[in-house]
Amino acid sequence: MNYKIAVLAGDGIGPEVTEQSRKALKAIGDQYNHTFEFTEGLVGAAAMSKTGDPLPEETLNICEAADAVLFGAIGDPKYDSDLTAKIRPEQGLFRLREVLGLFCNIRPAKTFKQLIDSSPLKKEIVDGSDFIIYRELTGGIYFGKKELSEDGTTAFDGCEYSVEEIERIAHLAFKRAMTRRKKLTLVDKANVLETSRLWRSTVQAMADTYPEVQLEFLYADKAAMQLVLNPKQFDVILTDNLFGDMLSDEAAVIAGSIGLLASASVGEKNAVFEPVHGSFPQGAGKDMANPLASILSAVLLLEYLKLHAEAHSLYRAVEKSLELGISTADINPTKPFSTSKVGDFIVDCIYDEDDVNVNIDNVQAGQSTII
Repeated sequence: MNYKIAVLAGDGIGPEVTEQSRKALKAIGDQYNHTFEFTEGLVGAAAMSKTGDPLPEETLNICEAADAVLFGAIGDPKYDSDLTAKIRPEQGLFRLREVLGLFCNIRPAKTFKQLIDSSPLKKEIVDGSDFIIYRELTGGIYFGKKELSEDGTTAFDGCEYSVEEIERIAHLAFKRAMTRRKKLTLVDKANVLETSRLWRSTVQAMADTYPEVQLEFLYADKAAMQLVLNPKQFDVILTDNLFGDMLSDEAAVIAGSIGLLASASVGEKNAVFEPVHGSFPQGAGKDMANPLASILSAVLLLEYLKLHAEAHSLYRAVEKSLELGISTADINPTKPFSTSKVGDFIVDCIYDEDDVNVNIDNVQAGQSTII
């Protein structure tokens, strides 16, 4: 099969980590007789420096014509000091989500046994945690009406949701729960917010369509506490844009490194896959950033394309890299590997995933990793 993949590497470490995902996808294509056709587009600060626009029309056209989008990172410190700037790199990502109709953000949070000790939470609390957050991405307070009084002393942010917006993401969350442990937790603030009450009544009405799924409700503050106290209780979490933004970042600590967190943003016809970490400009160009979040995002991309065996092969390669300590400094500070060396190892594992005999000295030297 032939698949068109739009590559928006973006800013900071984005190009370096995305390159490793491209290498891995090419290896998957070689092994499973697929062709991944990559087309690059500018986005964020990189696009602004050349076109003045954080999401040029050419980039948008590339994404709309693709089967999926592989995204790197966005943001540049030179824009951070001026919060009043009308054009910012992040606007490119927001507009991309809006134009492509990416209403659902999917954020897996799973512990790797090799990294349990890296989590700031106790081992007995995080060991075995495996849940997914479904965050509504194009509505709510982030996209509502915003006002500031003429004297600058009063501000207003509006939050609005419709039944249709809630139902379309809730159906995806229910269906995902059906393939997992059949438990769905809706997180809201129905005790104080009218939009949350609409979320709760809408999702409750949908529950009869999925009788095998256990539906429970948690207020957002209680959910934040329970994520730390007992993350293993969760299977699929469904929530709105604001609460999802906060809870998904809190969940990031469970894996032990933000360099392992992947995400997918999907709509009716389009999908974007990106690592959770930011652009990390301090590490740009130093071949030191962890590429595994980007590579795990490529796993989600393969699953989206219904290439499940291929996704499993790539996931196993990531697991092997962690098992053998072939990781960047955030995970393996005593004997770290570079971004590109980790990517090379992943590629070699794909080509020979059954051979676990590894010559680590050769990895350091840039030679073949599998012997």
